Amino acid sequence: MRIDKYLWCTRYFKTRSIATEACKKGHIKLNGSNVKPSKDVFSGEKLTIRKNQINYEIIVLDTPKSRVGAKLVDLYRKDITPQEAFENQDLLKFSKDYYRKKGSGRPTKKDRRDIDGYSDED
Repeated sequence: MRIDKYLWCTRYFKTRSIATEACKKGHIKLNGSNVKPSKDVFSGEKLTIRKNQINYEIIVLDTPKSRVGAKLVDLYRKDITPQEAFENQDLLKFSKDYYRKKGSGRPTKKDRRDIDGYSDED
């Protein structure tokens, strides 16, 4: 089975075209080397998938015939991603929160006028 189809079937990517782009950009490694989207994947091989700033490491157990449900994905792969990768993602999320609250965006005209009002009163 093609590696882009395997990644789509095991629900790592929402569409095959997104999986193909990830392969072309070098985000997918098979046994430590970059692969093209047409590379065949077989059971027992190790995949490294770079997605959302996390390096997922999986071992291919079997290839599905078509896209499988989320509950059945573990029949076709074994996830050996270290826990530190997920902890680093949490640290990145917390480091960005201190600057500005999520959803507040950039200051509006009203915010600027309020800020100018504080400096004019002094």
